Amino acid sequence: MPMIRTVRWFAWIVLLTMVGVTTWASMHCALWMIPPDIIRHPWFIATLADTYWAFLTFYLWVFYKERHALPRVAWLLSILLLGNLAMAIYLLVQIAKLPQGAGFEALLLKEAQKP
Repeated sequence: MPMIRTVRWFAWIVLLTMVGVTTWASMHCALWMIPPDIIRHPWFIATLADTYWAFLTFYLWVFYKERHALPRVAWLLSILLLGNLAMAIYLLVQIAKLPQGAGFEALLLKEAQKP
């Protein structure tokens, strides 16, 4: 159980940090107002590619965990649009669904199929 507690704390830290930094950035500059020089910068492009590949890598786990098309599509769109905010929420939702005393493997694995 301590591992689940650690993962829960981590997800909350990610969620709160991302809400904070996104709010702070939004108060300083609208997303669509990023200067063109920054958008064309090679490191901006590389970082954006790295970020979205990470989102899609995390989504592979979501795709595995979710059984139906609608939640799969909804989580894909959420992750692609909200990034780490959606990923932290997904992780917290999955932890909340765990039975008392479940281990880390229960978080990672798909729940057993019902006959």
